[in-house]
Amino acid sequence: MPFSTSGLRLRSWCLAIVLFNLVWPGPSSVSAELLNVLLVVTDDMNNDLGCYGNSVVHSPHIDRLAELGMRFDRAYCQVPLCNPSRVSFLSGLRPEKTRVYTLKQPTRSHLRDWVMLPEYFRRQGYFTAQVGKIYHTGDGFEDPQSWDSELREFGKRPPVNEIVKSGEPDGPGEHTNDWAWLKTADADMPDGIVARKAVEIMEQRAGDGKPFFVGVGFRRPHAPFAAPQAYFDLYPPPQMILRPNAPKNHSTSLPVAAINYPAPARPMTEQEQRELIAAYYACNSFVDAQVGVLLAALDRLELWKNTIVVFVSDHGYHLGEHGLWHKLTLFEEATRVPLIVYAPGTKGAGQSCAQLVELIDLYPTLAALSGLAIPEGLDGADLRPLFNDPSQPVKGAAYSTVARADDPQANHAKIMSFLGHSVRTDRWRYTEWDEGRRGVELYDHENDPQEWHNLADQTGYAKTVDRLRSLLNQ
Repeated sequence: MPFSTSGLRLRSWCLAIVLFNLVWPGPSSVSAELLNVLLVVTDDMNNDLGCYGNSVVHSPHIDRLAELGMRFDRAYCQVPLCNPSRVSFLSGLRPEKTRVYTLKQPTRSHLRDWVMLPEYFRRQGYFTAQVGKIYHTGDGFEDPQSWDSELREFGKRPPVNEIVKSGEPDGPGEHTNDWAWLKTADADMPDGIVARKAVEIMEQRAGDGKPFFVGVGFRRPHAPFAAPQAYFDLYPPPQMILRPNAPKNHSTSLPVAAINYPAPARPMTEQEQRELIAAYYACNSFVDAQVGVLLAALDRLELWKNTIVVFVSDHGYHLGEHGLWHKLTLFEEATRVPLIVYAPGTKGAGQSCAQLVELIDLYPTLAALSGLAIPEGLDGADLRPLFNDPSQPVKGAAYSTVARADDPQANHAKIMSFLGHSVRTDRWRYTEWDEGRRGVELYDHENDPQEWHNLADQTGYAKTVDRLRSLLNQ
């Protein structure tokens, strides 16, 4: 439903109360030692944040959370696409087990009765609430059995009468790059309503003696890049820096399958690219402000002492690297995500961690940090050792997978003919398309962090390829 400033908040509250409230006959008593969980999930956000070293982006509230908790510098999604990524980390299983690779496959199409992350907390006596986009949107993708209360995602596109200025440069494939300055107040934006509803839930649950698991899902910076004008004012397009051009032979060294979308008929001009980057950054800052609403509530309600706070994106995003935009690649920019975890009483608070971690690690880690047993059968690792010693590795590699259609011009987000698999180690990224039949890539991050030089077929790297192929096949 389109969002507007008139009557949206009341309409949203009614949806939450009338349509989606559920009753869960959980345990009658819960240990007072269990910690609350506030899980904040953003959509399509890359690592362009102040705390990750971007000096242009204004993100003071996310930066504050990084100062209080642990910032993971090398966290990777398992699928660089919304629906399959969320199914993976909410189930704690790799996509080879969820068998969800596109936007068309429902959450439980193969998982059946598998207990998802919020459902597990619910079964342990937690009050669980979804506010905004946690699972992918739509019937068959949402997961009512995970929640006591749901306010699902709404308001994907702004009403025309709220737009002050807009642009719509040609985007790759079926995707648009449209952006819009809005005169809408933060509190009346869909993500603003989500943040304030989450605060309302925390206020209600803070003193009732029952732990809560609240999932807060922000849609931005997912396209359309629409946010209040004040956030666009932070980023004058002429001041935006374009991504450096790759070497001339870079595109010819790539397998056809490595490209996420067919190029538009007319490439974006430099001005259009700067405007698009500015719009994306404006949405990052808008999300940051909504995170600030949540953190202020944690301050006021004195919840820091007994609440775990997680900030994460479902996958990364290209802003011109390799000449690409959007997601759906197995390059670093699409697979690496921001991940910040605050856990009360841990020694590593305020530190950064350079160890490889994966989003599937969230399920076992949150269970253990909360004081619950880790369920059997999860694919992720318990990251608790890192919260005491961030220099201690817990895994040697991170894995990501993406689907491709046989037709390079098709929408790979919806059609699957074969898969690409990538493994990231401390030094290397190795990728195979269709088990190598449609191309292989090897990048040396020690000497080529931009992943510009595909070394897979070059003399002298055969042993490295063999070793990484074996690691990938594990």
